[in-house]
Amino acid sequence: MRQHELRQQIIDEMHLRRWPGLHVPLTVWQVVRTVADNERLAERKVLDAAIDAAAASSPPGARHIGGHLRSGVRFTWERHTEGSSLAVFVPFDISEADQTCAREWIEAFPGSVIRATQITVVATGKDAEDVTREFGLRPADTVSGSIGNGIRFWSDFRLHETGYGRLVVAAEGADPVTLSRRVQQLQELGNYRNMALLGLPAVREQWPALDVIERKLRAFALSVSDPQSRDDMLLGDVSALSLDLATLNNAIGYRLDATKAYATLVAERLEDLRAEPVANFLSLNDFIRRRFLPAERTCRAHKERLDKLTGRAADLTALLRARIETRIENQNAQLLESMERRAEAQLRLQQLVEGLSIVAITYYGVGLFTYVVDALAAVMHVSNHDLIIGLSVPVIMLLIWLFMRFAKRRVLGNLAG
Repeated sequence: MRQHELRQQIIDEMHLRRWPGLHVPLTVWQVVRTVADNERLAERKVLDAAIDAAAASSPPGARHIGGHLRSGVRFTWERHTEGSSLAVFVPFDISEADQTCAREWIEAFPGSVIRATQITVVATGKDAEDVTREFGLRPADTVSGSIGNGIRFWSDFRLHETGYGRLVVAAEGADPVTLSRRVQQLQELGNYRNMALLGLPAVREQWPALDVIERKLRAFALSVSDPQSRDDMLLGDVSALSLDLATLNNAIGYRLDATKAYATLVAERLEDLRAEPVANFLSLNDFIRRRFLPAERTCRAHKERLDKLTGRAADLTALLRARIETRIENQNAQLLESMERRAEAQLRLQQLVEGLSIVAITYYGVGLFTYVVDALAAVMHVSNHDLIIGLSVPVIMLLIWLFMRFAKRRVLGNLAG
């Protein structure tokens, strides 16, 4: 069969996020980081330095690598769009030195930590209660629930002095594969939650700037309606406001879009888990709704407000352009009217000059005709040649007028009138 070049990549994508089966008791250390492009090479070097030869032979562009450290501890590493997640699965029965080595290894990676969790997986709820007391989890602050197959969890979702959050899970007889899948879903819920909330500090930082821009837009709207305001100054003001909005949008637009996408994933993971509440503990659904949803809605409201202000700035810009175009049209109409009056005056002046020119040409024509009459009078003894010259004046003037009219029609055609 001729394989499509992307077939294997598509199949691998469906299996990227699977953890290995969890055999209790063990501790899972997971760290989620944002990793810049210039840190990717250093990240891969740290990864290759500690893993076995089989995992190290993975292609440089691999998005998922799993295997064993040289100490035998299993791990999974996955590359995401904005960063990476790394988890090590440390059994209770290995040496303390190997446990410390595995933890130090995941802490040595480049990037900025978004979430770090110590997940202690034990066999029964009684074992879990002992761990929660050891961790100092207070019932009033602890979220607990059952996530299927008898599996139960406890966590306060707080950052402890070690730099890790703490999650305790009781397997209650669940098989390793099911336990792994449910714990991973629970972790993904928290990871996506933290990634979604990255937009909240930026939103809080930008909110006062939007207040200032909104006040300026209100003042600008009043200025546009004032006929005494200068168009060039208004155009400069609205350009500055549009630039400010574009700068804010460029600075936070991607983050807010990511928040929306991560919030959708949080809702999906919450629905998949279907965590059942436990008496005397805060339920997972209530915790997410009370803490996460208000923050997500704040980000959504900020995005909507930013879009509305951008739309208002665009509308006011369109109104200003309409005002400028109207003024230009009025000025053009006045200019055309002035040109029409000037052309009419020039036409009348031209007609006056034309009349005077007929008189002048008639004068010279009569002068020439006088020479002819005088010559004829000397030969033919005409005694009343002055009468002949006088009578010739209107005739010559008429002939000159007819000639000029004929010439105008020949040269200008119908435009001569």
